[in-house]
Amino acid sequence: MYFINALPIFMFAGGAIGNLIAIIVLSVSRQERKSSAFYTLVCGLAVTDLLGTCLASPLTIANFLDPNVLKDQRLCEFHSFLLLFFGLTGLSIICAMAAERYLAICCPYTYERWRVNRRFAQKFLFFIYISHIFFCCLPAMGMSRSEVQRSGTWCFINWGKHEPVPASYSVMYGVVSLLLILGTIVLNLAVCGALLLMRQRTAQRPVTRASVRQRWRALSSAAETQMIAVLVTTSVVVLACSAPLVVSQDRIVLQITDVRLFANLMMNKYPDADLAAIRIASVNPILDPWIYILLRRSLFRRLLRLSRRGRSTRRSSSPATQRNLFHPELMRESHVFTQLMCNANIMTQLLSYGH
Repeated sequence: MYFINALPIFMFAGGAIGNLIAIIVLSVSRQERKSSAFYTLVCGLAVTDLLGTCLASPLTIANFLDPNVLKDQRLCEFHSFLLLFFGLTGLSIICAMAAERYLAICCPYTYERWRVNRRFAQKFLFFIYISHIFFCCLPAMGMSRSEVQRSGTWCFINWGKHEPVPASYSVMYGVVSLLLILGTIVLNLAVCGALLLMRQRTAQRPVTRASVRQRWRALSSAAETQMIAVLVTTSVVVLACSAPLVVSQDRIVLQITDVRLFANLMMNKYPDADLAAIRIASVNPILDPWIYILLRRSLFRRLLRLSRRGRSTRRSSSPATQRNLFHPELMRESHVFTQLMCNANIMTQLLSYGH
């Protein structure tokens, strides 16, 4: 019992401390990384997780101490707004990160023409915040109604109502969340597929020092590989934590249409599914910062060095024809091929898991 009551405190401390450390790690990174659009979005996600933890968790802790706290309608609407806003904002920033990598790798001319840099990412983050604040304030303006949920520990919009206006908002929120999830998955698969395709095409062409440096300077660098690893890992964590809540929200779509049998069966079989979904979603701000911390540049270089040692051991026993495929002088002067092979190995494993 004491552990259950102390759990929100531990989650609050873990989320706040972890995100603070992540912001510090990102702020002390190199200048070229701090000026990139991708790491501006990553820092924006860390700040978003920190704000969500510091604003929503105290209300949850106070409600554990006094079960009547969330019975105040204003506090209940505020708590519901926080869950709506930070849940949707996290999904939007993740989708923006995936879109940024897609443009940088698959559409470089468009990436340069639109001048996707730190300032562009800051403006886009500002647009996400303003638009999502307005969208998530609609329930407080009368479009829906926030209520204390069955467990009595959190407030959210009443997504079970069949009235036209509240039901339409629940549908909009669920559909937008689902589209962000699908968009993130499609963009990540497109980036991984493009990297594998470009590697296969380059492997079939004659290798020269100039061609290798021109084609793979960006794609095979440790920083680029780290970006893809951070993007894919963060996407998996965010989508895994957000998907159960989105599925719970999308039940209203089934109920509004004539497909009610499946929704009713699920509700009867799992009456506490909503509580489990919000608990899983609350773990997301705790896990996200440790992705940035564990996949920081120095640690990632160590992983690449270990991978390089393992590959050098394998190549020592490979046929001579395979050894002659690469230029030894290129391997001594640059780590391009080592990083390229490590990048391709990561993308191949991700695709295999996706299938």
